Amino acid sequence: MTIYIPELTDNNTLFPDVNRALKEPDGLLAMGGDLSPQRIINAYKNGIFPWFSDGEPILWWSPGKRATIKANFCHISRSMKRLLKSNKFTVTINSAFAQVINRCAKPREYQAETWITDSMIAAYIKLHQLGFAHSVEIWQEQKLVGGLYGICIGTLFCGESMFSEVSNSSKVAFIALNQHLHRFQGELIDCQMQTAHLQSLGVQELSREQFIADLQKCRDKKIDRGCWDRQEVIVKHTNG
Repeated sequence: MTIYIPELTDNNTLFPDVNRALKEPDGLLAMGGDLSPQRIINAYKNGIFPWFSDGEPILWWSPGKRATIKANFCHISRSMKRLLKSNKFTVTINSAFAQVINRCAKPREYQAETWITDSMIAAYIKLHQLGFAHSVEIWQEQKLVGGLYGICIGTLFCGESMFSEVSNSSKVAFIALNQHLHRFQGELIDCQMQTAHLQSLGVQELSREQFIADLQKCRDKKIDRGCWDRQEVIVKHTNG
């Protein structure tokens, strides 16, 4: 079956209306353009994100359902509470962004390849240098063992990927992010697509329409100063 999708122009502010996204494959909206900081930020501000593999054109997506969670609403299981109480890990913000994205780019055991291409890595490192992309790092005995990264748009954090080299370290990173955003008046985390891993942490699906409405409320606000300063954070074993 032939799929027809719009090709982006050189104008990095223009994207098709997200309601024109395909139902199959779910959310495919447009192709082409570039990975300039301005285009990527404009995409996120409109509920769109890039996702493609090596050898493909740049593809832009806005799925019909969006996995999200409010700040400070993370589900913490009994086993996770015990882990957090043990102080097994040290958690930091923006201390090793390049290391985190490169670890996230490694193919998983069940994957033949990664969608985090060299061009994506370069683009998001540039966004980090410009103050838009951020990371959470999990350390054990001064070794990086887990983490996540994403883009902050106003009071919304758009999560991109996470990795775990020690059991539950990515869950600790996600709980840490959820609590940290709340401390600095952040409101919502966009996880893009639902997974069993995210669902166990309390992530729920919204319709595209509801997500866009929430995005529009968050994108022009300013998160409290200091949120993305390089720092060590304490993860509580309960929310609130």
